[in-house]
Amino acid sequence: MKPVIALVGSPNVGKSTLFNRLTRSRDALVANQPGLTRDRIYGVGKHDDHSFIVIDTGGISGELDGIDGLMLDQVWNAIDEADVICFLTDGRAGLNASDEAIAQQLRRRGKPIQLVVNKAEGLPYDRTVADFLALGFGEPSVIASAHGQGVRDMMSTILADFPLDETSDDEEDTGPRIAVVGRPNVGKSTLINRLLGEERVVACDMPGTTRDSITIPFERDGKPYTLIDTAGIRRRSRVDDMIEKFSVVKALKAIDDSNVVISVIDAQEDITDQDVRLLGHALTAGRALVIAVNKWDHLPKDQRESIRTTLSRKLTFVDFADIHFISALHGTGVGDLTESVDVAYESAMKHFPTPLLTRLLEDMVTQHQPPIMRSRRIKLRYAHQGGRNPPVIVVHGNQVERVPDSYKRYLSNTFRKVLKLHGTPLRIEFKGHENPYKGKHNVLTPRQDYKRKRLMKRVKKNAKNR
Repeated sequence: MKPVIALVGSPNVGKSTLFNRLTRSRDALVANQPGLTRDRIYGVGKHDDHSFIVIDTGGISGELDGIDGLMLDQVWNAIDEADVICFLTDGRAGLNASDEAIAQQLRRRGKPIQLVVNKAEGLPYDRTVADFLALGFGEPSVIASAHGQGVRDMMSTILADFPLDETSDDEEDTGPRIAVVGRPNVGKSTLINRLLGEERVVACDMPGTTRDSITIPFERDGKPYTLIDTAGIRRRSRVDDMIEKFSVVKALKAIDDSNVVISVIDAQEDITDQDVRLLGHALTAGRALVIAVNKWDHLPKDQRESIRTTLSRKLTFVDFADIHFISALHGTGVGDLTESVDVAYESAMKHFPTPLLTRLLEDMVTQHQPPIMRSRRIKLRYAHQGGRNPPVIVVHGNQVERVPDSYKRYLSNTFRKVLKLHGTPLRIEFKGHENPYKGKHNVLTPRQDYKRKRLMKRVKKNAKNR
């Protein structure tokens, strides 16, 4: 098992910067503003022959009410999961009452603690560590996580008592990556907690609680999955704060990095243009899709019928996706989501042999021929698979640039039906056969060149006989 290291400390001491340094990623939000990290974020790092799991946590501010109290629960959960606590302090700010209070709480947990003095670039060592020695955690590691100074020595100290990695070239199967997206406060984090069976991410009745895209591996019925909780996405005109703008970028990137998107819609509000735009982004990215209409419980019958009618009218462009009516808070219908995710992921990752696709294309052309364009019939000759997630079928033929949209829909719908693709978009690409000698008037075709050579031989023979 990889050792688990939890990064703990006051707000704005550089935990997320160190997390990104250790994982060689930008998975944690970083800015000169305290309180950005609210959930616990997991990442995998490597140091020499050691692999490890690192957990970024929210800053401990001392407030116990509202979201700060919920965030504190996330910190203690991370500490309970960890093998080593990496206690970060700010070398430029010096030891303060908050550090002493955190140290007192950490001692009660009985976990190994590595004290780290961060932001120490350019500071004299003795003067920097003098105050922190009073915490009683031994010699601290002095680092500058933004520049990487001292980080290698710190990790060598932390990992010294852990065994080296076993030699293995096999990558761990993390299963389908599922991005949970939606507008603010539609219940995304509540849904993830319900799927996981624990209070894994901060969820409260306040829009914008989630700022980062949180990656969470889990198992259900023996199958591995990776969930991605994302920040709520609002219309760009309503996104003013720079940190929230960056959160939106990360949420959209989470869609691009996923295999399946669960789009959460609030049943107690009308389906908005922003809901439709989010679905459109998932479709453009080619991601398999499952739609979860949340807060369905206790709605009157007439409102439910109205929502169903609106869904059928506004979401025709994603008619391949399953729609589930759920209550993330009470768990109603949530168990069916993973079944739809499995079906959608399997469809998105299917492989089809070229002979099968070509036979299907021939059958479709026989049953319904392409139209005649400019006195010539469009000819579609063969098909092969050009990609997965989403499935891409490449059709070769002549005049393919003139295939009308209606015939494209016919091909797409028939391929989808026969190949039993469900929950994933399907892309049809066309490639034409260009004459390689088109426009090259001074170049002979192979047949013309053959005739020229025969003619020249005959001329030479006749001249010799004379």
